[in-house]
Amino acid sequence: MSTRYPGYDVLNKRYTPSWNAQTRWVIDQRLAMPREPHFFEAAEWSTLEAICARIMPQPRTRAPVPLAAMVDAKLKGGRGDGYRDHRLPQMGEAWRRGLRALDAEARQRYGVAFPALAADEQDGLLQAAQDGGLKHAAWQDMDCSLFFARRLLPDIVGAYYGHPTAWSEIGFGGPASPRGYVRMDFDRSDPWEAAEAKPGHEEEATRRNAHVG
Repeated sequence: MSTRYPGYDVLNKRYTPSWNAQTRWVIDQRLAMPREPHFFEAAEWSTLEAICARIMPQPRTRAPVPLAAMVDAKLKGGRGDGYRDHRLPQMGEAWRRGLRALDAEARQRYGVAFPALAADEQDGLLQAAQDGGLKHAAWQDMDCSLFFARRLLPDIVGAYYGHPTAWSEIGFGGPASPRGYVRMDFDRSDPWEAAEAKPGHEEEATRRNAHVG
């Protein structure tokens, strides 16, 4: 798979001044994330996995970021965002209701559960949710567009970019604790940050990224 940061692996920072013991512990927890549900029921979990695959498609050339598991762990641990849109129920209830409602919409429209739909059919239902066009009684008083914008999208995308695999893809060095970042001006970077591959200079970036730490 082509990348803007060839040869870069954020995990090479493990035993460098960029990360301390606490940072390593947090990252290890994400890498060891269980791949089975502890909050969701089986049908909800299947629907969530299908949704994650449409919201954040991942390449088959590497192990996928366990998005459903990360959302599940957030809910199981009761880790909120520090705020909540008053038009939505509590986080766990919003997710349960939203997943069940999307499954109900799929059964009503196509006669099968959401995970059994073709990719374009899943995309169509998700687009309808984003646009506020789903009205099945399973939504109760929760607006589908609010669920999409305030829960589904940020929780899934946030999970993806909170994982070291995504950090390597975007050239991010992780929390950088205790070293921190010094050169914060536009288009400047610290020597321990990944080098972006400029056209015609891919090999140079690869060589530099192999020694980033």
